[in-house]
This record gives sequence, structure tokens and C-alpha cells, in this order.
Amino acid sequence: MRSYEILPGVRVTNDRCLILDDGPTAVLGDLHLGYESALEEEGMYIPRMNTESIRDALNNVLSEYEPKRVVLLGDIKHDFKRSKRDAKAEVKKIAELLMEATDVIVVKGNHDNFLQNILSEIGLMAVNYVDIGGFRMEHGHVDSKVRPVVIGHEHPSVRIPGAMSGGMKIHCFVHQRKDGVIVLPPFSPFSAGNDLMTDGKCIMAPALSSSDYSDADIYGVSEVGVMRLGKLREVMDINI
Repeated sequence: MRSYEILPGVRVTNDRCLILDDGPTAVLGDLHLGYESALEEEGMYIPRMNTESIRDALNNVLSEYEPKRVVLLGDIKHDFKRSKRDAKAEVKKIAELLMEATDVIVVKGNHDNFLQNILSEIGLMAVNYVDIGGFRMEHGHVDSKVRPVVIGHEHPSVRIPGAMSGGMKIHCFVHQRKDGVIVLPPFSPFSAGNDLMTDGKCIMAPALSSSDYSDADIYGVSEVGVMRLGKLREVMDINI
């Protein structure tokens, strides 16, 4: 299925975004624009596909869900440093695409140093958080302690072992219902996933690490749809 309702009026989707009926509102995070140019500075050259794939994915989100607003949940940029011309152009290109279709709210992430310098050129202001539909929405590298909260930052994934296939790695949504924490997968398909384990040593986001994460519901994202995989502690026992 394309989407799964995890709470009344709240859906996770295989488009890597959260949809709230309030608006409706599309929430997505971790675009990491300028990824390729940052690698080039380190001497690694790959085809520049990240921005184009994000542009196509955003057009799909706008067409499929017709959101009144889009919340970009931080790490719009990949590079921590002041962006060079190409990377700045990528940020402006994506922001202007959204601004032509809907209201845009930009939440600042830990990668977004100097982001405001770019946004000021197109009339946008980055904020540390926004409250919509009863949810605090923040990037996730710092925990405001407000609940329920929707965050990015974690790049959550799960690795399912396989005796014959070698297993597979799946980006996922994480929902700790009791503690009121929802974690989004990265919107950039090129972002590496952070494999979640029940020992918690790998978990980066304070809001998730302070919750009962082993009891969190895991929703895998795939080309064929959203897969409800069960609790994190149960996913550890899956074998294909």
C-alpha cells in the first residue's frame, strides 16, 4: 500500500514523507542537497543525481497529496560549511519548486550552517521548530522534550538478514506510540541508513534514544509500498 495510517489523521508513505490531514501537511526531512559537490571536494566524483531525484520525488508528493504546506525537517544542505555556487543553486532550485506550489516551512538541521544566507535570497526564514496539528516538529539533533514530536536526523533503517540472499537494508519510519516519538526516513534516496539495534548504541537522536525504542513500530519504505514490519525487537528476529 502507498500509505499507512499510524494515528488518526497521520499517515506514513512510501514517498518518504509523513502526511497530516491538518492542511493537509507533508513533512519530510534530510534532503542533503549538495551531496555530490561535497564529495567532489574530497576527490570523489559521482553522477549528480541527488537533486534531480529529489525534484522528481517532490513533484510526486505535490501531485499525490496536494498539500497546503510542506515542512522541510532539517538538513536541507549536506555540507556543514558555507555552500559554493552549485550547492546554493540546488537549495534555491528545490525551495522555489515548492514555493510555486504550496506554503513552505523550513526547519533548521545540524547540517544547515549558513542555510539562512541562501534562503534570504528567496524570502524564506529557517526556524528551529514548528508546531502543527498538535505535533512539535524539529530536526532531532536536539530534543526540546515536547511530545508528541516528529523528527528526522536519525536516517533510520533496519537490516534483515537472509541465509541465502545476504539480507536487505530498508529505510524506515519509526513510531514509538507510548512515548510520542515519530522518526522519518531521509527523503534523499542516497542517504545512508543508520541500522537500528535494540541495544541502542547506534541511535543518534536524543528523543528516540530516551524512549522505549525496542517497542517502537517499524514501517519499511520500498518501491512497492509501506511495509509494517512490527516492533523493533521483533524485526531483529526476522530472517529471509
